[in-house]
Amino acid sequence: MRILIANRGEIARRIIRTAHRLGHETVAVYGEPDADAPFVREATTSVALGWVSLERSYLSIEAILSAAAETGADAVHPGYGFLSENTEFANACIDAGMTWIGPDPRIIADMGSKIKARAIANRAGVPTIPGWSESQDPAELAVAATRIGYPILVKASAGGGGKGIRIAHHESEFANALAEASTEAERAFGDGSVIVERFIERPRHIEVQIIGDKDGRVLHLGTRECSVQRRYQKLLEEAPAPNLPAAIRSEMCEAARSLAAGGMYDSAGTVEFIVDDTTGEYFFLEMNTRLQVEHPVTEAITGLDLVELMIRVAAGEPLPAELPVNANGGHAIEARILAEDPLANYAPQIGPIHQLHVPDGVRWDAGIEAGSEITPYYDSMIAKLIVHAETRELAIEKLARALDELLIDGVTTTAGLHRWLVDQPDFRAGTLTTRFLDENEIEVRSEGEADSVHAQAAAVWAAATNDSAPTGPWSGSSLSLTPHRAKRLIGLEDLNGEVVEVELDGRAGDALAPHIVDIDARRVAINRDGATHSFSVPPRSQRWAPSKANRAGTDTAIVAPFPALVAEVHVEAGDAVSGDHVVVVIEAMKMLHSLRTSGASTIAEVRVAPGDQVATGDVLVTFETPSTEEHT
Repeated sequence: MRILIANRGEIARRIIRTAHRLGHETVAVYGEPDADAPFVREATTSVALGWVSLERSYLSIEAILSAAAETGADAVHPGYGFLSENTEFANACIDAGMTWIGPDPRIIADMGSKIKARAIANRAGVPTIPGWSESQDPAELAVAATRIGYPILVKASAGGGGKGIRIAHHESEFANALAEASTEAERAFGDGSVIVERFIERPRHIEVQIIGDKDGRVLHLGTRECSVQRRYQKLLEEAPAPNLPAAIRSEMCEAARSLAAGGMYDSAGTVEFIVDDTTGEYFFLEMNTRLQVEHPVTEAITGLDLVELMIRVAAGEPLPAELPVNANGGHAIEARILAEDPLANYAPQIGPIHQLHVPDGVRWDAGIEAGSEITPYYDSMIAKLIVHAETRELAIEKLARALDELLIDGVTTTAGLHRWLVDQPDFRAGTLTTRFLDENEIEVRSEGEADSVHAQAAAVWAAATNDSAPTGPWSGSSLSLTPHRAKRLIGLEDLNGEVVEVELDGRAGDALAPHIVDIDARRVAINRDGATHSFSVPPRSQRWAPSKANRAGTDTAIVAPFPALVAEVHVEAGDAVSGDHVVVVIEAMKMLHSLRTSGASTIAEVRVAPGDQVATGDVLVTFETPSTEEHT
């Protein structure tokens, strides 16, 4: 079989590995920014779709079918995201005579709409969150929201991945939440319809993996906990879900299996539930008719390859009467590594990956390698770090060590956030909810601790370049520092262009040697608490002056906080604006971000229009009177 993979990045590489192991050939399709990506090289053959625009590349049914015909592909695996839950695409592949490695398009249509899925769950007797979706008229939705009671969740009917979801805590916030959720849903899924439902204040997000075949057999493969989230995007996932009463676990698994069996589900899929941490009630959330990002944790504890099962059942092979729910035993945890800066409101990060070091003994599903370029055109997830151990406690410790030793040099990532998360008491106890990151401020190093990072990096660089420098870029799990007795001034420039001068006295850095060090004559990168700190070390002859270039925001303008595409412009020159006025909406890594004023002002100049590509620090709008920009 020759399988075309209608996707990119880490999931394309993951499907390629299994397909090749089974003896199948693979076809990669790629947009222009992915021309040098690893998945393009690793496939048996590849076809350029030719465009940066998603609508003309990864979301173009016509372009993908043309690539399939050109390469003689006889099967299609959609991965997740993009067209994976698009009924039109599934039917088009089948009509073209190819095997669709996914569920029947009829089921995709039924379950892909959260509105239809709610109705199916209600008919099956599976509890659902109180909500309303009988009309898409804004006035009727507003009335329904009032009837249900605030706070209200407004969420896209189609798709997933945290896109098209907003919370309205009060009636005054509803119109804006509805507009943003609907617009983002339309951009992400081509469907702007929404559901309004009760917002559960302290929810846990639990899901059940299921697999079905074409003979009508449907089995469940246990639970996953996915409660560590930001903006409804999962950050940490684990299997099995901890601290779940046995009766509830069994009931949820059977409800998921029955729901899927009632629809003759015939591939891998996931039924998601919300558990109210206050009352203990659980509710059907949605069904994802595709492979999930977090599927590796289920694979770790079951010993199964879910992609292999998908390929086999798509080819008509029956499932066995039973599949192992916990054959390997133990516990597995996955950390999604995102190219975002958690301390800068999770601003997307772009640029080259200079060096990459992954610790031994873990599973690393990644779309990147050393030399890869992170672009603003696609999702910010660049890799997944998965650990498996005999107990949950051991898995947590294994993840902590792995994050300590992971080094991604070139862009800021969420690895440091994950390292902080695994030390939080609520996570270790398995008692946190999806509100955790909303309710707990990420701990930021004090100024003295930040200084110690610079001092440590400078000491490591000085020791390596002036004494016995390593022969290669990696110096192992630690670096033994040779003290320098003479004081020395070393300048370090970070990725934002800011410069710090460090005076070494022979002791700086001795107490806290980093786990991994990347050094050459003009650069040093160290790992502290899961975060990679990268600095360049220019020649002594270069004048050192702290640079404030491209910093996001002044009191007279709104500037781009990161590279993005301008999606909407809501003002014109001469407009008077008040506090919290949405001025410009930008799109980066498939998320919409509203840039707002924080005070009264008058617009002096609008320098961008919808469709413009902007870089970090670009001035978008200027004011005649001072106003400070904010973004959400």
